[in-house]
Amino acid sequence: MIPDKTLEAIQFASREHHGQMRKDGETPYVSHPYRVMFLLRHVFKVEDPDVLTAGVLHDTIEDTTVDYDAVVKRFGPRVAGMVASLSKDSRLEEKIREESYLSHLEKASIDVKLCKLADTLDNLLDSRNAKPEFRKKTIGKAKELLSRFEPGFPKEWNHALEAVRAATQ
Repeated sequence: MIPDKTLEAIQFASREHHGQMRKDGETPYVSHPYRVMFLLRHVFKVEDPDVLTAGVLHDTIEDTTVDYDAVVKRFGPRVAGMVASLSKDSRLEEKIREESYLSHLEKASIDVKLCKLADTLDNLLDSRNAKPEFRKKTIGKAKELLSRFEPGFPKEWNHALEAVRAATQ
């Protein structure tokens, strides 16, 4: 059963991502956060409602007009903290932004890492029919993330790493 908080997050994400499209130009963007939540729950076996909710909302601060305070007010500080951790700082130059983001994720909680792994897995699955250069870039990002997450990753969650690794093949 999907928790009420997560159902509310699905509605919220639907409104906030309205009109946005995936890189294929055909798929509504909001399908991505839904799939991230689905992967968290059904592939990674996450049951924590806050983590599922953060999975649905993981791109709202980064890709919409929603800010941290709005997420706190609606979904609480724990969810907002996870969503903020999953958001890149658009004020930084791209190379610096990416390194800062990955360094931050390395030190993040397992809950944030699981959300990022589900996000990465969905991007990998979504890129299977993309142009080869785009697929190669997506795989490269996934491998970089895996190399940063693997040291010290909790054994009980290794299946999440393995699911992402398998999708890079």
